Amino acid sequence: MANAAPLLQVTRLQKSYNVPVLVDFSFTLQRGEVHALVGSNGAGKSTFARILSGLTERDGGDIQLEGRPHNPASKREAEHAGVIMVLQELNVIGTMSIAENIFLNRLPRRSGFLRFANLHEEARHALARVGLGTVDPATPAGYLGVGQQQLIEIAGALSQNCRLLILDEPTAALTDPEIEQLFGNIRQLQKEGVGIIYVSHRMDEIRRIADRITVMRDGRAVATHQASDVTPTKLVRGMVGHDLPERKSEVARPMGEVALRVRNLQAGERVRDVSFEVRRGEILGIAGLIGSGRTETLRAIFGADAKDSGEIFVGEKPVVIRSPSDALRAGIGLVPEDRKQDGLLLPQSIRVNTTLSTIARHASAGGWLDTRAEIKTTESFCGRLQVQSASHEQAIGELSGGNQQKVVIARWLARDCRVLLFDEPTRGIDVAAKHTIYQLLRDLAGEGKAVVVVSSELMELMTLCDRLLVMSQGCITAEFTPDEWTQEKITRAAFSGYLDRKKSAINS
Repeated sequence: MANAAPLLQVTRLQKSYNVPVLVDFSFTLQRGEVHALVGSNGAGKSTFARILSGLTERDGGDIQLEGRPHNPASKREAEHAGVIMVLQELNVIGTMSIAENIFLNRLPRRSGFLRFANLHEEARHALARVGLGTVDPATPAGYLGVGQQQLIEIAGALSQNCRLLILDEPTAALTDPEIEQLFGNIRQLQKEGVGIIYVSHRMDEIRRIADRITVMRDGRAVATHQASDVTPTKLVRGMVGHDLPERKSEVARPMGEVALRVRNLQAGERVRDVSFEVRRGEILGIAGLIGSGRTETLRAIFGADAKDSGEIFVGEKPVVIRSPSDALRAGIGLVPEDRKQDGLLLPQSIRVNTTLSTIARHASAGGWLDTRAEIKTTESFCGRLQVQSASHEQAIGELSGGNQQKVVIARWLARDCRVLLFDEPTRGIDVAAKHTIYQLLRDLAGEGKAVVVVSSELMELMTLCDRLLVMSQGCITAEFTPDEWTQEKITRAAFSGYLDRKKSAINS
Protein backbone atom coordinates (compact mmCIF):
# COMPACT_ATOMS: atom_id res chain seq x y z
CA MET A 1 0.00 0.00 0.00
CA ALA A 2 2.77 2.42 0.92
CA ASN A 3 4.38 2.26 -2.56
CA ALA A 4 1.14 2.68 -4.52
CA ALA A 5 0.12 6.06 -5.94
CA PRO A 6 -2.00 7.73 -3.27
CA LEU A 7 -5.74 8.16 -3.63
CA LEU A 8 -5.44 11.62 -2.03
CA GLN A 9 -2.39 13.88 -1.92
CA VAL A 10 -2.62 17.17 0.04
CA THR A 11 0.31 19.60 0.01
CA ARG A 12 0.76 22.75 2.15
CA LEU A 13 -2.93 23.44 2.64
CA GLN A 14 -3.75 26.88 4.10
CA LYS A 15 -6.91 28.28 5.71
CA SER A 16 -7.54 31.26 8.02
CA TYR A 17 -10.57 32.87 9.57
CA ASN A 18 -9.74 35.44 12.24
CA VAL A 19 -6.70 33.31 13.01
CA PRO A 20 -4.86 30.60 11.02
CA VAL A 21 -6.73 27.27 11.12
CA LEU A 22 -4.61 25.23 8.68
CA VAL A 23 -0.89 26.01 8.21
CA ASP A 24 1.19 24.17 5.59
CA PHE A 25 -0.89 21.04 6.20
CA SER A 26 0.18 18.00 4.14
CA PHE A 27 -1.52 14.59 4.12
CA THR A 28 -1.75 11.39 2.04
CA LEU A 29 -4.42 8.69 1.86
CA GLN A 30 -3.98 5.36 0.08
CA ARG A 31 -6.72 3.31 -1.59
CA GLY A 32 -8.34 0.97 0.90
CA GLU A 33 -6.74 2.76 3.87
CA VAL A 34 -8.34 4.06 7.05
CA HIS A 35 -6.30 7.12 8.01
CA ALA A 36 -7.32 8.66 11.34
CA LEU A 37 -6.98 12.33 12.26
CA VAL A 38 -6.60 13.23 15.93
CA GLY A 39 -6.09 16.57 17.61
CA SER A 40 -7.49 18.90 20.23
CA ASN A 41 -10.62 20.88 19.43
CA GLY A 42 -9.65 23.68 17.09
CA ALA A 43 -6.65 21.80 15.66
CA GLY A 44 -8.11 22.04 12.13
CA LYS A 45 -9.49 18.52 11.58
CA SER A 46 -13.04 19.50 10.68
CA THR A 47 -11.90 22.44 8.54
CA PHE A 48 -9.71 20.10 6.49
CA ALA A 49 -12.63 17.70 6.04
CA ARG A 50 -14.94 20.55 4.99
CA ILE A 51 -12.46 21.74 2.37
CA LEU A 52 -12.29 18.25 0.85
CA SER A 53 -16.11 18.11 0.87
CA GLY A 54 -16.66 21.43 -0.89
CA LEU A 55 -18.16 23.12 2.18
CA THR A 56 -15.23 25.48 2.80
CA GLU A 57 -12.90 27.21 0.36
CA ARG A 58 -9.17 26.87 0.96
CA ASP A 59 -6.82 29.86 0.95
CA GLY A 60 -3.86 28.02 -0.57
CA GLY A 61 -2.18 24.67 -1.15
CA ASP A 62 -2.72 21.79 -3.56
CA ILE A 63 -5.12 18.81 -3.43
CA GLN A 64 -4.87 15.88 -5.85
CA LEU A 65 -7.58 13.19 -5.92
CA GLU A 66 -6.66 10.11 -7.98
CA GLY A 67 -3.95 12.20 -9.64
CA ARG A 68 -6.29 15.05 -10.67
CA PRO A 69 -6.75 18.50 -9.07
CA HIS A 70 -9.56 18.53 -6.50
CA ASN A 71 -11.13 21.91 -5.80
CA PRO A 72 -14.89 21.38 -5.32
CA ALA A 73 -17.04 24.51 -5.18
CA SER A 74 -19.90 22.73 -3.42
CA LYS A 75 -20.81 19.58 -1.53
CA ARG A 76 -22.61 18.24 -4.60
CA GLU A 77 -19.53 18.79 -6.75
CA ALA A 78 -17.38 16.91 -4.20
CA GLU A 79 -19.88 14.04 -4.11
CA HIS A 80 -19.85 13.90 -7.92
CA ALA A 81 -16.05 13.40 -7.62
CA GLY A 82 -16.66 10.55 -5.16
CA VAL A 83 -15.92 12.40 -1.91
CA ILE A 84 -18.64 11.73 0.68
CA MET A 85 -18.66 13.19 4.19
CA VAL A 86 -20.68 12.42 7.32
CA LEU A 87 -20.49 15.52 9.48
CA GLN A 88 -20.22 15.51 13.26
CA GLU A 89 -23.02 18.11 13.32
CA LEU A 90 -26.16 16.42 12.03
CA ASN A 91 -27.78 17.63 8.81
CA VAL A 92 -30.91 15.49 8.95
CA ILE A 93 -34.08 17.33 7.85
CA GLY A 94 -36.57 16.40 10.53
CA THR A 95 -39.73 17.10 8.51
CA MET A 96 -38.67 14.76 5.70
CA SER A 97 -38.90 10.98 5.85
CA ILE A 98 -35.95 8.77 6.67
CA ALA A 99 -35.92 7.52 3.06
CA GLU A 100 -35.92 11.05 1.66
CA ASN A 101 -33.01 12.01 3.93
CA ILE A 102 -30.96 9.02 2.80
CA PHE A 103 -31.47 9.72 -0.90
CA LEU A 104 -31.70 13.49 -0.81
CA ASN A 105 -30.73 14.90 -4.26
CA ARG A 106 -30.89 11.33 -5.61
CA LEU A 107 -34.63 10.64 -5.32
CA PRO A 108 -35.87 8.02 -7.84
CA ARG A 109 -38.29 9.68 -10.28
CA ARG A 110 -40.26 8.74 -13.37
CA SER A 111 -41.83 11.38 -15.58
CA GLY A 112 -41.22 13.95 -12.86
CA PHE A 113 -43.03 11.93 -10.17
CA LEU A 114 -41.33 10.46 -7.11
CA ARG A 115 -41.33 6.65 -7.13
CA PHE A 116 -42.09 5.98 -3.45
CA ALA A 117 -42.10 2.18 -3.73
CA ASN A 118 -38.57 2.19 -5.19
CA LEU A 119 -37.42 4.84 -2.71
CA HIS A 120 -38.62 2.88 0.32
CA GLU A 121 -37.23 -0.41 -0.99
CA GLU A 122 -33.77 1.10 -1.53
CA ALA A 123 -33.96 2.82 1.86
CA ARG A 124 -34.71 -0.49 3.61
CA HIS A 125 -31.51 -1.96 2.15
CA ALA A 126 -29.51 1.10 3.26
CA LEU A 127 -31.02 1.00 6.76
CA ALA A 128 -30.33 -2.71 7.14
CA ARG A 129 -26.67 -2.03 6.39
CA VAL A 130 -26.40 0.16 9.54
CA GLY A 131 -28.52 -2.09 11.77
CA LEU A 132 -31.84 -0.23 11.37
CA GLY A 133 -33.60 -2.82 9.24
CA THR A 134 -36.74 -2.75 11.42
CA VAL A 135 -37.23 1.03 11.11
CA ASP A 136 -40.00 2.22 8.74
CA PRO A 137 -38.31 4.38 6.05
CA ALA A 138 -41.49 6.50 5.78
CA THR A 139 -41.06 7.75 9.37
CA PRO A 140 -40.21 11.47 9.67
CA ALA A 141 -36.52 11.69 10.56
CA GLY A 142 -37.28 14.22 13.31
CA TYR A 143 -38.97 11.45 15.31
CA LEU A 144 -35.61 9.74 15.81
CA GLY A 145 -33.06 10.41 18.53
CA VAL A 146 -29.62 11.84 17.78
CA GLY A 147 -27.95 8.42 17.65
CA GLN A 148 -30.38 7.04 15.10
CA GLN A 149 -30.17 10.25 13.07
CA GLN A 150 -26.39 9.74 12.98
CA LEU A 151 -26.97 6.24 11.58
CA ILE A 152 -29.32 7.70 8.95
CA GLU A 153 -26.52 10.00 7.77
CA ILE A 154 -24.09 7.08 7.67
CA ALA A 155 -26.64 5.01 5.71
CA GLY A 156 -26.90 7.85 3.19
CA ALA A 157 -23.12 7.96 2.79
CA LEU A 158 -22.80 4.19 2.39
CA SER A 159 -25.54 4.17 -0.25
CA GLN A 160 -23.45 6.32 -2.59
CA ASN A 161 -20.70 5.26 -4.94
CA CYS A 162 -17.83 6.96 -3.11
CA ARG A 163 -14.07 6.79 -3.55
CA LEU A 164 -13.20 8.76 -0.43
CA LEU A 165 -15.37 8.61 2.72
CA ILE A 166 -14.86 11.16 5.51
CA LEU A 167 -16.30 10.26 8.90
CA ASP A 168 -16.22 13.11 11.45
CA GLU A 169 -16.84 11.71 14.95
CA PRO A 170 -19.14 9.00 13.53
CA THR A 171 -19.54 7.06 16.78
CA ALA A 172 -20.09 9.99 19.16
CA ALA A 173 -23.78 9.14 19.64
CA LEU A 174 -23.60 5.37 18.94
CA THR A 175 -23.67 2.45 21.35
CA ASP A 176 -21.18 -0.44 21.25
CA PRO A 177 -23.27 -2.78 19.04
CA GLU A 178 -23.88 0.05 16.56
CA ILE A 179 -20.17 0.86 16.51
CA GLU A 180 -19.37 -2.77 15.66
CA GLN A 181 -21.88 -2.61 12.79
CA LEU A 182 -20.20 0.57 11.49
CA PHE A 183 -16.74 -0.99 11.72
CA GLY A 184 -17.97 -3.96 9.69
CA ASN A 185 -19.14 -1.56 6.99
CA ILE A 186 -15.80 0.26 7.04
CA ARG A 187 -13.86 -2.99 6.59
CA GLN A 188 -16.04 -3.92 3.60
CA LEU A 189 -15.40 -0.50 2.02
CA GLN A 190 -11.66 -1.03 2.50
CA LYS A 191 -11.89 -4.27 0.52
CA GLU A 192 -13.57 -2.29 -2.25
CA GLY A 193 -10.63 0.15 -2.35
CA VAL A 194 -12.40 3.10 -0.76
CA GLY A 195 -10.12 5.44 1.20
CA ILE A 196 -11.46 6.55 4.58
CA ILE A 197 -10.51 9.58 6.67
CA TYR A 198 -11.64 8.89 10.23
CA VAL A 199 -11.83 11.88 12.58
CA SER A 200 -12.33 10.89 16.21
CA HIS A 201 -11.28 11.52 19.80
CA ARG A 202 -11.83 7.92 20.90
CA MET A 203 -8.35 6.43 21.13
CA ASP A 204 -9.44 2.81 21.59
CA GLU A 205 -11.58 2.93 18.44
CA ILE A 206 -8.91 4.64 16.38
CA ARG A 207 -6.27 2.04 17.18
CA ARG A 208 -8.75 -0.73 16.31
CA ILE A 209 -9.92 0.57 12.95
CA ALA A 210 -7.12 2.79 11.57
CA ASP A 211 -4.05 1.84 9.52
CA ARG A 212 -2.30 5.17 10.11
CA ILE A 213 -2.88 8.08 12.48
CA THR A 214 -1.95 11.71 11.83
CA VAL A 215 -1.74 14.03 14.83
CA MET A 216 -2.75 17.66 14.30
CA ARG A 217 -1.93 20.64 16.51
CA ASP A 218 -2.59 24.32 15.77
CA GLY A 219 -3.46 23.60 12.14
CA ARG A 220 -0.32 21.56 11.42
CA ALA A 221 0.43 17.86 11.02
CA VAL A 222 2.94 17.20 13.80
CA ALA A 223 3.33 13.43 13.31
CA THR A 224 2.01 10.41 11.41
CA HIS A 225 2.17 6.95 13.01
CA GLN A 226 1.33 3.39 12.15
CA ALA A 227 -1.67 2.67 14.36
CA SER A 228 -0.21 -0.61 15.58
CA ASP A 229 3.00 1.08 16.78
CA VAL A 230 1.76 4.06 18.79
CA THR A 231 0.38 4.37 22.31
CA PRO A 232 -2.51 6.63 23.44
CA THR A 233 -0.07 8.48 25.69
CA LYS A 234 2.16 9.34 22.75
CA LEU A 235 -0.82 10.52 20.71
CA VAL A 236 -2.09 12.75 23.50
CA ARG A 237 1.40 14.20 24.02
CA GLY A 238 1.48 15.10 20.33
CA MET A 239 -2.01 16.65 20.47
CA VAL A 240 -1.42 18.91 23.47
CA GLY A 241 2.37 19.35 23.25
CA HIS A 242 2.95 17.89 26.70
CA ASP A 243 1.85 15.03 28.96
CA LEU A 244 -1.54 15.26 30.64
CA PRO A 245 -1.36 15.69 34.41
CA GLU A 246 -1.95 12.54 36.37
CA ARG A 247 -5.47 12.26 37.69
CA LYS A 248 -5.71 12.92 41.39
CA SER A 249 -6.97 10.08 43.53
CA GLU A 250 -10.64 10.39 44.26
CA VAL A 251 -11.72 11.62 47.67
CA ALA A 252 -15.11 10.37 48.78
CA ARG A 253 -17.62 13.20 48.59
CA PRO A 254 -20.16 13.62 51.37
CA MET A 255 -23.71 13.13 50.13
CA GLY A 256 -26.34 15.61 51.23
CA GLU A 257 -30.10 15.50 51.25
CA VAL A 258 -32.14 14.53 48.21
CA ALA A 259 -31.95 17.35 45.65
CA LEU A 260 -34.16 15.87 42.91
CA ARG A 261 -36.82 13.20 43.17
CA VAL A 262 -38.75 11.85 40.19
CA ARG A 263 -41.82 9.69 40.74
CA ASN A 264 -43.66 7.61 38.14
CA LEU A 265 -42.66 9.82 35.21
CA GLN A 266 -44.49 8.93 32.00
CA ALA A 267 -43.90 10.52 28.58
CA GLY A 268 -45.21 8.38 25.76
CA GLU A 269 -43.58 5.02 25.12
CA ARG A 270 -40.04 6.33 25.58
CA VAL A 271 -40.44 7.14 29.33
CA ARG A 272 -42.53 4.61 31.23
CA ASP A 273 -43.03 4.86 34.98
CA VAL A 274 -39.54 6.19 35.70
CA SER A 275 -38.69 6.87 39.36
CA PHE A 276 -35.34 7.84 40.90
CA GLU A 277 -33.65 10.35 43.16
CA VAL A 278 -30.28 12.08 43.25
CA ARG A 279 -28.64 13.70 46.26
CA ARG A 280 -26.60 16.84 46.67
CA GLY A 281 -22.95 16.04 46.02
CA GLU A 282 -23.80 12.97 43.93
CA ILE A 283 -23.06 12.17 40.28
CA LEU A 284 -25.79 9.84 39.04
CA GLY A 285 -25.24 8.15 35.67
CA ILE A 286 -27.89 6.85 33.27
CA ALA A 287 -26.81 4.18 30.76
CA GLY A 288 -28.75 2.43 28.01
CA LEU A 289 -29.00 1.88 24.28
CA ILE A 290 -30.01 4.62 21.86
CA GLY A 291 -33.78 4.92 22.05
CA SER A 292 -33.93 3.50 25.57
CA GLY A 293 -35.46 6.71 26.94
CA ARG A 294 -32.41 8.31 28.56
CA THR A 295 -32.58 11.60 26.64
CA GLU A 296 -36.38 11.70 26.76
CA THR A 297 -36.30 11.34 30.56
CA LEU A 298 -34.01 14.35 30.96
CA ARG A 299 -36.06 16.40 28.50
CA ALA A 300 -39.32 15.57 30.31
CA ILE A 301 -37.80 16.59 33.66
CA PHE A 302 -36.59 19.86 32.16
CA GLY A 303 -39.91 20.60 30.46
CA ALA A 304 -38.44 20.49 26.95
CA ASP A 305 -40.90 17.66 26.17
CA ALA A 306 -44.38 17.31 27.64
CA LYS A 307 -44.89 14.55 30.19
CA ASP A 308 -48.11 12.54 30.46
CA SER A 309 -47.95 12.06 34.21
CA GLY A 310 -45.60 11.86 37.18
CA GLU A 311 -44.23 14.05 39.94
CA ILE A 312 -41.01 16.02 40.27
CA PHE A 313 -39.62 17.27 43.59
CA VAL A 314 -36.72 19.68 44.06
CA GLY A 315 -35.62 19.02 47.60
CA GLU A 316 -38.84 18.16 49.43
CA LYS A 317 -40.89 20.65 47.41
CA PRO A 318 -43.10 19.42 44.55
CA VAL A 319 -42.67 21.53 41.42
CA VAL A 320 -44.81 21.86 38.32
CA ILE A 321 -42.63 21.92 35.19
CA ARG A 322 -44.42 22.57 31.93
CA SER A 323 -41.58 24.38 30.17
CA PRO A 324 -37.81 24.99 30.48
CA SER A 325 -38.63 28.33 32.14
CA ASP A 326 -40.35 26.45 34.97
CA ALA A 327 -37.30 24.20 35.30
CA LEU A 328 -34.95 27.18 35.50
CA ARG A 329 -37.04 28.79 38.23
CA ALA A 330 -36.86 25.48 40.13
CA GLY A 331 -33.04 25.48 39.84
CA ILE A 332 -32.68 22.78 37.14
CA GLY A 333 -30.36 23.15 34.12
CA LEU A 334 -29.94 20.91 31.07
CA VAL A 335 -26.95 20.53 28.74
CA PRO A 336 -28.74 18.95 25.74
CA GLU A 337 -27.61 16.07 23.58
CA ASP A 338 -27.82 18.07 20.34
CA ARG A 339 -26.01 21.35 21.01
CA LYS A 340 -26.50 22.61 17.44
CA GLN A 341 -30.27 22.16 17.46
CA ASP A 342 -31.15 22.74 21.11
CA GLY A 343 -28.24 24.43 22.84
CA LEU A 344 -26.83 27.29 20.78
CA LEU A 345 -27.62 30.39 18.74
CA LEU A 346 -25.00 29.68 16.10
CA PRO A 347 -24.86 33.13 14.41
CA GLN A 348 -24.54 34.86 17.81
CA SER A 349 -21.34 35.54 19.74
CA ILE A 350 -19.76 33.49 22.49
CA ARG A 351 -20.72 36.27 24.92
CA VAL A 352 -24.40 36.13 23.98
CA ASN A 353 -24.52 32.32 24.18
CA THR A 354 -22.74 32.21 27.54
CA THR A 355 -25.02 34.78 29.21
CA LEU A 356 -28.27 33.62 27.61
CA SER A 357 -29.63 32.08 30.81
CA THR A 358 -28.56 35.02 33.02
CA ILE A 359 -29.82 37.99 31.00
CA ALA A 360 -31.79 39.37 33.95
CA ARG A 361 -28.61 39.62 36.03
CA HIS A 362 -26.89 41.66 33.33
CA ALA A 363 -29.76 44.08 32.71
CA SER A 364 -30.28 47.49 34.29
CA ALA A 365 -33.56 48.62 35.84
CA GLY A 366 -34.41 50.22 32.51
CA GLY A 367 -33.91 46.94 30.64
CA TRP A 368 -30.57 47.81 29.02
CA LEU A 369 -27.94 45.07 28.93
CA ASP A 370 -24.65 45.77 30.71
CA THR A 371 -22.11 44.56 28.14
CA ARG A 372 -19.21 44.91 30.57
CA ALA A 373 -20.96 42.64 33.06
CA GLU A 374 -21.66 40.11 30.28
CA ILE A 375 -17.99 40.14 29.27
CA LYS A 376 -16.92 39.60 32.88
CA THR A 377 -19.22 36.58 33.20
CA THR A 378 -18.06 35.18 29.86
CA GLU A 379 -14.38 35.60 30.74
CA SER A 380 -14.90 33.91 34.09
CA PHE A 381 -16.78 30.81 32.98
CA CYS A 382 -15.33 30.33 29.48
CA GLY A 383 -11.89 30.81 31.04
CA ARG A 384 -12.66 28.10 33.57
CA LEU A 385 -13.47 25.71 30.71
CA GLN A 386 -10.53 26.84 28.54
CA VAL A 387 -12.70 27.80 25.55
CA GLN A 388 -10.42 28.56 22.59
CA SER A 389 -11.52 31.49 20.43
CA ALA A 390 -10.27 34.64 18.74
CA SER A 391 -12.44 36.78 21.05
CA HIS A 392 -15.66 36.60 23.04
CA GLU A 393 -17.39 38.38 20.15
CA GLN A 394 -16.58 35.58 17.69
CA ALA A 395 -19.68 33.82 16.29
CA ILE A 396 -20.06 30.53 18.10
CA GLY A 397 -20.80 28.79 14.80
CA GLU A 398 -17.15 29.35 13.86
CA LEU A 399 -15.87 27.34 16.83
CA SER A 400 -15.03 23.64 16.84
CA GLY A 401 -17.68 21.28 18.18
CA GLY A 402 -15.82 20.75 21.44
CA ASN A 403 -15.49 24.46 22.14
CA GLN A 404 -19.18 24.94 21.34
CA GLN A 405 -20.00 22.28 23.93
CA LYS A 406 -17.87 24.06 26.51
CA VAL A 407 -19.82 27.28 25.96
CA VAL A 408 -23.13 25.46 26.55
CA ILE A 409 -21.74 24.13 29.84
CA ALA A 410 -20.36 27.57 30.76
CA ARG A 411 -23.90 29.00 30.42
CA TRP A 412 -25.25 26.68 33.09
CA LEU A 413 -22.28 27.27 35.36
CA ALA A 414 -23.11 30.97 35.19
CA ARG A 415 -26.74 30.19 36.10
CA ASP A 416 -25.61 28.30 39.26
CA CYS A 417 -28.36 25.67 39.12
CA ARG A 418 -28.81 23.29 42.05
CA VAL A 419 -29.54 20.32 39.77
CA LEU A 420 -27.62 19.86 36.49
CA LEU A 421 -28.62 17.38 33.81
CA PHE A 422 -25.87 16.53 31.30
CA ASP A 423 -26.83 14.62 28.14
CA GLU A 424 -23.67 13.30 26.42
CA PRO A 425 -21.48 16.09 27.91
CA THR A 426 -18.25 14.98 26.20
CA ARG A 427 -19.67 14.19 22.76
CA GLY A 428 -17.18 15.55 20.19
CA ILE A 429 -14.67 16.64 22.83
CA ASP A 430 -10.99 15.68 22.61
CA VAL A 431 -9.12 13.63 25.17
CA ALA A 432 -7.46 16.57 26.90
CA ALA A 433 -10.75 18.50 27.14
CA LYS A 434 -12.52 15.43 28.52
CA HIS A 435 -10.26 15.59 31.56
CA THR A 436 -11.36 19.20 32.03
CA ILE A 437 -15.06 18.25 31.82
CA TYR A 438 -14.65 15.26 34.13
CA GLN A 439 -12.95 17.39 36.75
CA LEU A 440 -15.62 20.05 36.35
CA LEU A 441 -18.40 17.54 37.04
CA ARG A 442 -16.56 16.33 40.14
CA ASP A 443 -16.05 19.93 41.28
CA LEU A 444 -19.76 20.67 40.83
CA ALA A 445 -20.65 17.64 42.92
CA GLY A 446 -18.05 18.72 45.49
CA GLU A 447 -19.84 22.08 45.70
CA GLY A 448 -23.06 20.29 46.64
CA LYS A 449 -24.71 20.24 43.21
CA ALA A 450 -26.75 17.22 42.15
CA VAL A 451 -25.41 16.01 38.79
CA VAL A 452 -27.13 13.58 36.40
CA VAL A 453 -25.10 12.33 33.41
CA VAL A 454 -26.37 10.43 30.37
CA SER A 455 -23.58 8.93 28.27
CA SER A 456 -23.18 6.25 25.60
CA GLU A 457 -19.66 5.52 26.88
CA LEU A 458 -19.79 2.97 29.67
CA MET A 459 -16.23 3.63 30.75
CA GLU A 460 -17.04 7.31 31.07
CA LEU A 461 -19.97 6.57 33.38
CA MET A 462 -17.97 4.05 35.40
CA THR A 463 -15.17 6.60 35.78
CA LEU A 464 -17.39 9.48 36.85
CA CYS A 465 -20.42 8.23 38.69
CA ASP A 466 -21.26 7.42 42.30
CA ARG A 467 -24.29 5.41 41.22
CA LEU A 468 -25.62 4.15 37.90
CA LEU A 469 -29.12 3.55 36.54
CA VAL A 470 -29.73 1.53 33.36
CA MET A 471 -32.70 2.18 31.07
CA SER A 472 -34.21 -0.18 28.51
CA GLN A 473 -37.38 0.34 26.48
CA GLY A 474 -38.32 3.42 28.50
CA CYS A 475 -37.95 1.81 31.93
CA ILE A 476 -35.24 1.70 34.58
CA THR A 477 -34.14 -1.93 34.59
CA ALA A 478 -31.19 -1.86 37.01
CA GLU A 479 -29.33 0.23 39.57
CA PHE A 480 -25.68 -0.30 40.47
CA THR A 481 -23.09 1.09 42.84
CA PRO A 482 -19.37 0.97 41.93
CA ASP A 483 -18.75 -2.23 43.87
CA GLU A 484 -21.63 -3.92 42.01
CA TRP A 485 -21.30 -2.88 38.38
CA THR A 486 -19.43 -4.51 35.51
CA GLN A 487 -19.69 -3.81 31.80
CA GLU A 488 -21.38 -7.19 31.32
CA LYS A 489 -24.04 -6.46 33.96
CA ILE A 490 -24.75 -2.99 32.56
CA THR A 491 -25.00 -4.29 28.98
CA ARG A 492 -27.31 -7.13 30.03
CA ALA A 493 -29.59 -4.64 31.81
CA ALA A 494 -29.57 -2.35 28.76
CA PHE A 495 -30.88 -5.18 26.56
CA SER A 496 -33.28 -6.63 29.13
CA GLY A 497 -36.30 -4.54 28.17
CA TYR A 498 -36.01 -5.63 24.55
CA LEU A 499 -35.66 -9.28 25.54
CA ASP A 500 -38.65 -9.04 27.91
CA ARG A 501 -40.81 -7.55 25.15
CA LYS A 502 -39.71 -10.25 22.74
CA LYS A 503 -40.66 -12.94 25.27
CA SER A 504 -44.04 -11.27 25.84
CA ALA A 505 -44.69 -11.18 22.11
CA ILE A 506 -43.80 -14.88 21.79
CA ASN A 507 -45.98 -15.86 24.77
CA SER A 508 -48.94 -13.88 23.46
